[in-house]
Amino acid sequence: MKKFSVLIVSLVLLASLITVSCMAATTDSPDIKAIKDRGVLKIGVKVDVPKFGYRDPKTDKIDGFEVDIAKVIAKKILGNKAKVDFQAVNAKTRGPLLDNGEVDLVIATFTITDERKKSYNFSDPYFTDGVGLLVKKAGKYKSLQDLNGKKIGVAQSSTSRKAVQDEADKLGIKIDFFEYATYPEIKAALDSGRVDCFSVDASILNGYVDRSTMVLSDRFSPQNYGVASKKGNDGLAQLVNDTINDMKNSGQINKLIKKWKIK
Repeated sequence: MKKFSVLIVSLVLLASLITVSCMAATTDSPDIKAIKDRGVLKIGVKVDVPKFGYRDPKTDKIDGFEVDIAKVIAKKILGNKAKVDFQAVNAKTRGPLLDNGEVDLVIATFTITDERKKSYNFSDPYFTDGVGLLVKKAGKYKSLQDLNGKKIGVAQSSTSRKAVQDEADKLGIKIDFFEYATYPEIKAALDSGRVDCFSVDASILNGYVDRSTMVLSDRFSPQNYGVASKKGNDGLAQLVNDTINDMKNSGQINKLIKKWKIK
């Protein structure tokens, strides 16, 4: 029995040493060393998505759920959550900014797909949503079926268009899509009647609801959000993934979801 106990203790110690060794290898990787030498972590975030990443026009301050996640990662790497340079991105620009090295990470409602994983490293999901539909109450639409022959506004390079089109094909209805660079532009198009519906992930739409609009109950194509980094920056990708999972396991992610009242 004593020999068995000694064996168990030895295995635990070995596992601990392996874990510490792996962590050291990650934090000493060239990509992370470059960030430490620079003294700031560059992260692309949304600035037009209330509750996720939004720039207050009065204070010019960027806040939100994903901004808080970014600060946790910055503290993990640099020991200070303030050592982060936020850069505004949208669905069309976030990939190219990663490609050319202008940002180290993108935390910007970036849906993980098999196609995108060919180009970027993604962390495990930190939030799961579904594509939704924002319409005017006066239109009296109840579901996607009622939007047959109507115009739907979507963001350029987003996954929303395919999700809605796939569902429209199942229903045998026709939809006309209009692409815009930013979410405020789509909302403005809805308000002015240039489109009949604004479609993107439902949690994003909730930030654009006003007295004249509502989000329908339809949800399409689960959208798993992940932190993206450039291929080859494997040390950074591993550190980010470990941080995300630590946040999930400790309940910190859920606390942030409650803090920002994300549905």
